[in-house]
Amino acid sequence: MNRCGPSLLAIGLCASAIAQQRSVLFIGNSYTSVNDLPNTFRQLALSLGDTVNVAASDPGGYTFQMQSAYMPTLNAIASQAWDYVVLQEQSQIPSFPQSQVETECYPYAAVLVDSILANDTCTQPVFYMTWGRQNGDADNCDTWPPVCTYDGMQAELRFSYLQMAQDNDAFAAPVGMAWKHVRDTHPLINLYNADQSHPSPEGTYLAASVFYSTIFRASSAGATFVSALDPDTAAILRDIASSTVLDSMSTWNIGVNDPDASFTTELEQNYTVLFMYGGTGTSYWDFGDETYSDASSSVHYYQTGSPWTFDVTHTVTDACGRTNTVTQQVTVVMPQSISGNEPPDRISARMRDDELIFSNLLGTDDVLLTDALGRIISRPSSAKASLGLTCGKGLTIWRVTDKNGRSITGRVIIP
Repeated sequence: MNRCGPSLLAIGLCASAIAQQRSVLFIGNSYTSVNDLPNTFRQLALSLGDTVNVAASDPGGYTFQMQSAYMPTLNAIASQAWDYVVLQEQSQIPSFPQSQVETECYPYAAVLVDSILANDTCTQPVFYMTWGRQNGDADNCDTWPPVCTYDGMQAELRFSYLQMAQDNDAFAAPVGMAWKHVRDTHPLINLYNADQSHPSPEGTYLAASVFYSTIFRASSAGATFVSALDPDTAAILRDIASSTVLDSMSTWNIGVNDPDASFTTELEQNYTVLFMYGGTGTSYWDFGDETYSDASSSVHYYQTGSPWTFDVTHTVTDACGRTNTVTQQVTVVMPQSISGNEPPDRISARMRDDELIFSNLLGTDDVLLTDALGRIISRPSSAKASLGLTCGKGLTIWRVTDKNGRSITGRVIIP
């Protein structure tokens, strides 16, 4: 059945010892409201130890175009800083020919996302990929043959929802693809109600399980909440939902706005490694030898007497609190025996006010300034015969290395 009137439902939970907390606004229509998907999702998450505060604006039959100008929806978006806002289009429109979807759907999806981000740039939009009708869309089969069958309609929905996710740097919650998996592997589980369009309680439970894995990026297999379902059926639906999401997160654009903690290294002599990160956000390095740094890029001196491999972990946290962690093995290089490994004593260094002046440099010399923690202060891309580098207060360590690996070092303290 359709719920013809608008609803704005807010549900709050008391504080308890839980793993995670999220706030989620659902914007949709009867595919969201039938069987109360937001509350089903909330209870599923609670049974897994996670608190979700949910709200919904889901008048029956509403399209993205209608929602984009519907004041209760706009007011719901503006009512707080949401962690996630779920967007569900009218059930048929995304399966129409792309020329029509590009006119009737995509522009209004973008308008809604703009409204969400205007309220809070840290809110993550999530597009709710719905399912094809049980036997295809008979209303549009004559004019658009791809929707004459369930499989054909589902393929069109998948394409359009993924396009919206990619165009808007949003997640796609692949409910429709989990739906297809259930139909293909467990045909006796009925996901539809009598109208062959809206979800049965099983269909809503499957959707809630997909949203759990999409938002928490974790399996819902251990949930104890089964709604009114047979526990064995509920377990099958949770397993399929979890695998559909977690086995293909990049396909669904999940994590699209996470920072990237990838880094590069330069292995140098004397057990020294230069760690370089060119992104944004707050860095935290675990160098694998019980030493740490919060510099974005850093020179690290390993205290080891033989070649050794360390697991170096770099974690980046952005302004929205999103994190990404990358671990990489780094092998420390032993000092090499170089014939005539005397320091390049042609180089001179002197202070002038707060500037360190190097003289007699060659274009192949590498100049590096770090602070007491190994954080890079300056590393000019090329050295000239004379070079001046500004030093801040405190200890500055400098090193000049020639093309043969011979180096000269020193330190400066500015009070």
